[in-house]
Amino acid sequence: MQNKGLIKLFALLFGIVSIYQLSFTYITSQKEKEAAAYAESKIPSSEEDYVAKRETEEASYLDSLKKEEVYLGYTFSEVQDKQLNKGLDLKGGINVILQISVKDILRGLANDSQNVTFNKALVAADSVSKSSDEPYLDLFFDQFDRISNGQTKLASPEIFYNRSLDEDIQMGEDDNVVKNVLRTKVNESITSAFEVLRERIDKFGVTQPNIQRLGTSGRILVELPGAKDIERAKKLLQSTAQLEFWETYSNQDVIPYLISVNSKFQEIEEAKKATTDTTSVEEAGDEINDLLANTEEDSLQQKANPLFEKLGMFQQKSNVIGVTSVRDTAAVNKLLNSKEAQRLIPSNLQFVRFAWSKPDTDTETVSLYALKGNRNNKPEVGGDVVVDASDDFDPNGNPEVSMRMNGVGAKAWESLTGKVYENGTAIAIVLDNTVYSAPGVTSGPISGGVSSITGQFTINETKDLANILRAGKLPARANIIQSEVVGPSLGQEAISNGFMSFMIAMVIVLVWMVFYYGKAGIFSDIALIFNVLLIFGVLAGLGAVLTLPGIAGIVLTIGMAVDANVIIYERIKEEREAGKGLSEAVKDGFSNALSSILDANITTGLTAIILLVFGTGPIQGFATTLLIGILTSLFTAIFVTRIMIEGYIGSNKRSLDFYTGATKNLFRNMNVDFLSKRKIAYIISGVLIVVGLISLFTKGLDQGVDFVGGRTYQIRFEQPVNASEIASELKAVFNSAEAKTIGDDSQIKVTTKYKVDEEGTEVDDEIQHKLFESLQKYLPDGTTYEDFSSPNSDKKIGIMQSIKVGPTIADDIKQSAIWAVLGSLAVVFLYILLRFQRWQFSLGAVAAVFHDVLLVLGVFSITYSFMPFSMEVDQAFIAAILTVIGYSLNDTVIVFDRIREITSERGWKGGENVNQALSSTLGRTLNTSLTTLIVMIAIFIFGGDSLRGFMFAMIVGIVVGTYSSLFIATPIMYDTIENKAKKAKTSVEPEA
Repeated sequence: MQNKGLIKLFALLFGIVSIYQLSFTYITSQKEKEAAAYAESKIPSSEEDYVAKRETEEASYLDSLKKEEVYLGYTFSEVQDKQLNKGLDLKGGINVILQISVKDILRGLANDSQNVTFNKALVAADSVSKSSDEPYLDLFFDQFDRISNGQTKLASPEIFYNRSLDEDIQMGEDDNVVKNVLRTKVNESITSAFEVLRERIDKFGVTQPNIQRLGTSGRILVELPGAKDIERAKKLLQSTAQLEFWETYSNQDVIPYLISVNSKFQEIEEAKKATTDTTSVEEAGDEINDLLANTEEDSLQQKANPLFEKLGMFQQKSNVIGVTSVRDTAAVNKLLNSKEAQRLIPSNLQFVRFAWSKPDTDTETVSLYALKGNRNNKPEVGGDVVVDASDDFDPNGNPEVSMRMNGVGAKAWESLTGKVYENGTAIAIVLDNTVYSAPGVTSGPISGGVSSITGQFTINETKDLANILRAGKLPARANIIQSEVVGPSLGQEAISNGFMSFMIAMVIVLVWMVFYYGKAGIFSDIALIFNVLLIFGVLAGLGAVLTLPGIAGIVLTIGMAVDANVIIYERIKEEREAGKGLSEAVKDGFSNALSSILDANITTGLTAIILLVFGTGPIQGFATTLLIGILTSLFTAIFVTRIMIEGYIGSNKRSLDFYTGATKNLFRNMNVDFLSKRKIAYIISGVLIVVGLISLFTKGLDQGVDFVGGRTYQIRFEQPVNASEIASELKAVFNSAEAKTIGDDSQIKVTTKYKVDEEGTEVDDEIQHKLFESLQKYLPDGTTYEDFSSPNSDKKIGIMQSIKVGPTIADDIKQSAIWAVLGSLAVVFLYILLRFQRWQFSLGAVAAVFHDVLLVLGVFSITYSFMPFSMEVDQAFIAAILTVIGYSLNDTVIVFDRIREITSERGWKGGENVNQALSSTLGRTLNTSLTTLIVMIAIFIFGGDSLRGFMFAMIVGIVVGTYSSLFIATPIMYDTIENKAKKAKTSVEPEA
């Protein structure tokens, strides 16, 4: 081997750089432990809400170190940025995909147009978008063209020819021109939303946040690893920051109207009780009749006062109209928004708008305010006049937000405060349709444009609110269409399980290599350990994210590194048996093995690239570690191992055997007639595939929310629970719900499609409240909703992980998965065709892969209903399928490589030399498969519940992949070549 010195230097520098990169992770970990210890010493566990207080203290301690030099001249902030990124499944936190509402942007560009065609097109686009992966804007254009049928132009005064777009769009301009302008404007709005969100996230306080746009669809990926206050994070991301200032009515102005509404509902109920004539009941009010007929046991029709039973009123004069519990706001809203209630609005309340306050966390109640609306439904002062905001404290030491307005806002503010002072009313400060406070004005108009927002705030809430106001409002709603939330304790368990499975797999591999290859195995072990160091070093240096599937990818890489060493050592043994000296055998062994190793790793690398392109989140983490591992494995197996072996042999000509006493004669002089058994193999495989296909078409697969949409919650209890009993109870609440045991009997996974089409934190809160109320009897006494929805590392009960996938993105994920599988097959087919120059080799390899995929799918379909672990088909399962494809091809390519080598020298000879090639690689095939299988079983047992389905697919895939490379790929390749040769011979004979 030439340039040994250069390779040694490169390996040394590579190792030093990897250790250097990983040292930042160690320093960060130590400082975080110091912060946690400091917080525990300051806040005893006996204090109320001690977890949140400790979190605040911990964050404060780490903030104090941000600019302090802690390591090699780097500040703590810089050290944090250089540490190895851990994914959500290892660190906890939240991962969401936000969909910026293009519908809202279009409404804004059209100045909330009331044009019938425009609004019909929006409604139609909404409907079509639920089952289409086309961009919303294109769907809107299609629907507008269909509905307008050329009669209405986009550039009409009623739609997009308006003051805000008059510089871009001319009156009556061609629709195609207008569409291009709208595409530009929508893209600018999405870019603006992206920048606003990035600025908010930068101030949130988590290390290594990630935000990125996903194509041109208006989707934005946000990852906040380590975020513990999930509700705070969701509100920060979804708040449009639509700040408005409205004058209020007093309750004395509104109560007479509410009394008349309540009386109307009483009349409707009396009419319903007094007659069985359905026509008269319907005439009394279809909408209210439906409302009264469809409520629960404490339904409104059983109440003497349908409205006031839900809404408690203030008798004395106040700016608060009434108070109700958070769960009753929906019922009150339905009543106040009904057609009957709208007909009763008096002239002095013509444009009244009702709005709820921020919930009181102690009583879980909200207050109702009546805002003085106007014909245009626009506030007298809007949030766009705020030029600066900061979190502060009022004279009594309570948190507040101070604001400063521009000149236009200062004048409007002075006018509004003067009017409120004269009327003796109040100013409602409304953010995203929620009243944060409603202060009165006691000393005349306020000039200067400086004001503050007060209310029952925590310090974090004022920080977030000031951050949102500074960053600016979003141009449209940002709806969470996919989310994954992992509790910190589950993340810590994942680290422990992942590390344990990794170490067990490593030990098994290291011991096996020494057992099988003796002293030569020690050199492989050193190279393997060095390989792992390089992988982690490269991950840290690139800023890549380590996930639990990523750890599985590293372990799989170890298996592939073993495979490379096995191929090399087996070739060296063959060269020795051919009579060559040790040095020459080592040289030729490495040289002859290189082609097989490269082919095998390139095919696996191609499937990893497909995963990287089509996958998201943890799947990309798996693909990243696999790709890095392939490169480092090639380097360590081909160069590092060789340098150590040649250095050991050296000029002293030391002896080195590549076997032990127990393995010396294993697989020697074997000659198995594999081809003669191909018909039996075809029958066995055919039967298994048919049985699997029957199950797939009749029973199907256990599709996860990734592919069908919905919400999944992993919930842990203190005692074992019955999943079937919980499922039946939850079905009564959600109509559609499943519950499965995951891991031991004290942990279940709940899946529901309840309100999957609806967006917003309110729906998420509603579902989690219903879960809590339904499962409360299974929880320890004294467990609060906060304990259940945001479990901490001390309690370790409640929701440990939650995932939400909207139906639209579920379709996208399913399509991406199909393209990923088909794409990998196409790419590999072409590679093998180029490499072996015969389409029969490609056909055999792809047929074997199809065989393996169908068998894995069949096994999952047949067994998912009775296996004691989750076998959901999700993105992780697709990653497993693609890895099986890579592994199967790895095996097949090495077998094909030997077949090509032997038959090119000796010819087919009726398949004799094909059998000889298969027999000569049998030791390598079984050795590698067994080693990898043992590694996968170690991860399956010790890697944690979330990896078991993933690992089971890999285990099945390794078994069938090893079988198919011997009994499917090679026989099909052989038969197609023989049939072609026979046809060619038959066509030539008559001419003779």
